[in-house]
Amino acid sequence: FSADRPNRLWVADLTYVATWQGFVYVAFVVDVFSRRIVGWRVSSSLRTDLALDALEQAIHFRADTEGLIHHSDRGGQYLSIRYTERLAEAGIEPSVGC
Repeated sequence: FSADRPNRLWVADLTYVATWQGFVYVAFVVDVFSRRIVGWRVSSSLRTDLALDALEQAIHFRADTEGLIHHSDRGGQYLSIRYTERLAEAGIEPSVGC
């Protein structure tokens, strides 16, 4: 992926990390232009709010979302009604890949 300016394309994903206390889940949103993480959250459970909280942080951190495309995989967190409604409220165009 590439972008010609900041806030043109965000890519979101989540993963899990092994710790001494067990696994934790990390959701993050990356601005493709700067390759900077603009939103992230960590949780001990995999829930829709995890990805949504990372998105909220990104929207707050980078308030200019006009013309922004948000790309993610087809995970349930990213296809949830609450997540897609929040993208629409912020004027962000969803893009979903494999």
